[in-house]
Amino acid sequence: MRIKWFSFIRIAGLLSVLTYHFFQNSYPGGFIGVDIFFTFSGFLITALMIDEFAKTRQFKLVKFYQRRFNRIVPPLLLAILVVLPFTYLVSPDYVTGIGKQIAAAMGFTTNYFEIATGGSYESKFIPHLFVHTWSLAVEVHFYILWGLIIAGLVQWMHKSNSNQKEMVVSFRSMIAFISLVFAAVSVILMGLRSFNLTDYSAVYFSSLTHCFPFFIGALTASFTGITMVPKRFQQTLNQARLMPTVISLVLAFVFLAMLGFVMHFDSQKTYLGGILIASLVTAFAIVKARTLHNLTPNMIEPKCATFIADISYSMYLYHWPLFVIFSQRMNTISAVIMTIVIGVPFSALSYYIIEPLLAGKQPRDIKKTTLLKPIKLGLAAGGLLLLIIAATVIKTAPGLTQLDQKLWISSLYQARDNMTTSKTVIQADVKQQQAAKDKHKQAVTIPKGVSIIGDSVTAGTREYLQQNVADSTVDAAGERTMQLAYDVMMRAQANHLLRENVVLSIGTNALPGSNEQLEKLINDLKPGHRLILVTPYDGRADATWNSFKLAQFERTLPKKYNFITIADWQKMAQKHPEVFAGTDGVHFAGRHEGDVIYAQTVNEGLKQGAKTPVKK
Repeated sequence: MRIKWFSFIRIAGLLSVLTYHFFQNSYPGGFIGVDIFFTFSGFLITALMIDEFAKTRQFKLVKFYQRRFNRIVPPLLLAILVVLPFTYLVSPDYVTGIGKQIAAAMGFTTNYFEIATGGSYESKFIPHLFVHTWSLAVEVHFYILWGLIIAGLVQWMHKSNSNQKEMVVSFRSMIAFISLVFAAVSVILMGLRSFNLTDYSAVYFSSLTHCFPFFIGALTASFTGITMVPKRFQQTLNQARLMPTVISLVLAFVFLAMLGFVMHFDSQKTYLGGILIASLVTAFAIVKARTLHNLTPNMIEPKCATFIADISYSMYLYHWPLFVIFSQRMNTISAVIMTIVIGVPFSALSYYIIEPLLAGKQPRDIKKTTLLKPIKLGLAAGGLLLLIIAATVIKTAPGLTQLDQKLWISSLYQARDNMTTSKTVIQADVKQQQAAKDKHKQAVTIPKGVSIIGDSVTAGTREYLQQNVADSTVDAAGERTMQLAYDVMMRAQANHLLRENVVLSIGTNALPGSNEQLEKLINDLKPGHRLILVTPYDGRADATWNSFKLAQFERTLPKKYNFITIADWQKMAQKHPEVFAGTDGVHFAGRHEGDVIYAQTVNEGLKQGAKTPVKK
């Protein structure tokens, strides 16, 4: 039994996700489209389970898993095979470690793979092409767990002495109770784990913290249903009126659309209730759509809506990797058009032709059985060709991106320099000990030149900086916070290796309290030094971000301290958006033009700093 108007639930989820990925800056909260899908899936699967039990008093777990496999795996495999040939259009960086990505996708562990590798839609220098299959992993985890729970519940129900009618009522009640408990635990876990974070990806990706929309959908199904509905809901259906139901459903969709404008991936409010609200509103929309089905017995759902709903899963699989690829070759609008032009036909082919054939059924759109053999041969030949291309892409894929290579090489050079520094420190200690023995302690002089202390942005351009910033040393590392930079500076200062001009390029990983830590660094910097602060830049940041606040704070310091100068990388970077095209908005490693303007910014800061006195 197909419920009319449910297609619009799927369409709402698909449009929300697509708009988010295509126009993230304009629609920052569209990721709730995934939660619309999750809630609807939880409802649909549970409602079908209840229908099966109500009719047969059974639940066939193996058949359930088989249906889920047939619906999920073939489109996923086809999407991977279709996408990989397009990777030849972009830099090899985009297929770095692609074999691991595919293994995670096909093994339904992408969410934990991304947690382990630091993945995110919003913060990867080179986005993983199959990062979006994290949601598929969470969904499959739910199916496995929920199937086992329902199978166990059915077995337990059979041991009771209830009559058939009482069994169904008890079955619904137990599903409602279990769903409520699981949803509550997941919501609480998401809220608790969201505290003291700057990157919420791990909370967002985790099956434990992000499974509650499924159970909200399951809870909704226990009170409503598809074919078999409880008495109370049937009374609600009988009392419902057309216009109030339509208005309520439209308002629910409007509310979900508005959430997409106000929610943000990097806001704690999203994880303290934002996603929960989206799921609850979706559940409300599901109930209203189910009600509208009963109120419109003579109406037919628009065919275009049915078509979009049918291909929504496959289109979800295609849209992200295709858009990532095409957006590197053309402007956003053109990339969106190409994604749709390619994604829609392949999604339709998958749903209407390939999936039925693999399930042993005849596609309903192929009337002549004589066409089946040539179609199967054509699909087999095409599949073999795609498989060969996929194997080639996987085999030739690089192990590291250009950014990773730069950072790795930078770390090797820094290790070498640290060894040289250690040797210098030992030699200095020997000289000081000798001087002490001779009772002729010499006043320690501050070395001339530039000491640059930075994070991963600086590490990515380390070699160029040392060649183009006169008489400089660079100490840079990824994930470096202000506190870690303070430790580096204090260690160099204690060993008399901190040079006269100290360039501090820290802030990309700014945490709450960075302003206070910077003040401490300034106070503990010994006399005889100048401090040049390179403001942090993050193309995704707004006024609420710690890095943005730190840059504003740094600009106020030269008025307070005459030995401080600002090298405004934030403003300089904003003038050169081309340097960050296709990146995470922070790093530019591997792009010579980025090296050039970054070094220019540092040199300009040093030039201005030379006009100021040293710390007294």
